[in-house]
Amino acid sequence: MADIASDQNTCQPAWCSCPARRARLALLSLIPLLLLPPANLSSASPLGSPQPESALPDAPKPQSAATAAPPAASPCDVKNAGGSMAATAAVRAANVAANGAAASNPKVIDTVLCVPHLPIINWYARFLNGPQVKALTPLQKAHLAGRNLVDPFNLLTIGGEAAISVAANSHSVYGPGFEGWGKYMGVSFTQDMVGEFFGTFLIPSVVHEDPHYHRLPSASVKRRAFHAIAQIVWTEGDNGKGMLNYSDLVGFALEDAVNDLYVPGQQTNFHASAARYGIALATAPIDNYITEFLPDIASRIHVRVVLVQRIINQVARTEGAPAD
Repeated sequence: MADIASDQNTCQPAWCSCPARRARLALLSLIPLLLLPPANLSSASPLGSPQPESALPDAPKPQSAATAAPPAASPCDVKNAGGSMAATAAVRAANVAANGAAASNPKVIDTVLCVPHLPIINWYARFLNGPQVKALTPLQKAHLAGRNLVDPFNLLTIGGEAAISVAANSHSVYGPGFEGWGKYMGVSFTQDMVGEFFGTFLIPSVVHEDPHYHRLPSASVKRRAFHAIAQIVWTEGDNGKGMLNYSDLVGFALEDAVNDLYVPGQQTNFHASAARYGIALATAPIDNYITEFLPDIASRIHVRVVLVQRIINQVARTEGAPAD
């Protein structure tokens, strides 16, 4: 019986329910926690508690915007591309025909048929308003004379006027055909050059006269018509004040005297010279009328007519000139 009692007081192996053994196991399980540093204890947060931002994973980066669609090709781009393809195909076909085989390194022939966004030159802008800059220097007046002389429309009208005159009268002093046309063009160009030299450069520089014509776009038609006639005699100086128009009153006489030296078939007596001088003064307002009213007509019907200026002048000179 004693043996049985001693066996009952003895603890069973490790998993028995002896209170002393359980206390020793609980103390042993706490030793690792006591040995951990404080930082590790603080970082260990219970499950479900909020974590600091540094411990959170980075947010996903936003996706890049979609690449913009390429701009639509302009008509010039299409033409240039087509021209390049045609030129390249023609060169390759020529190589095949000449050598019997295509080139080993064929090249693309870039062809430019048109230039996109080419600035449009408005040749008629000078008719829209009067001159914006006054008190031109002699050098600026010389440049203005040269620009008026080589103006594309002036050169075009010289050629057209010569062609019409020679075709209408093949027995004139200039002769028929292209030779007569060339002589007429040379004489007309020289007359314009002499007129611009005296009327735009030399006389305005000496007397300080503004060689421009000054429009009155806001005045009445009657007032503007009288203004175009009056500017033949009375114009503006470089200082903006009124003065005699020496460019017309004196320039026409000097121009006619110089023309006597080279214009074929022109009478040089006093009566003929006086008649030509009177015709020049009488027809001078035609240029002013065109400069004054042409912008209004062009703005209404979108017609830009410059050839009519020389045609009317030529008709006036032809009808009013004395018979040779």
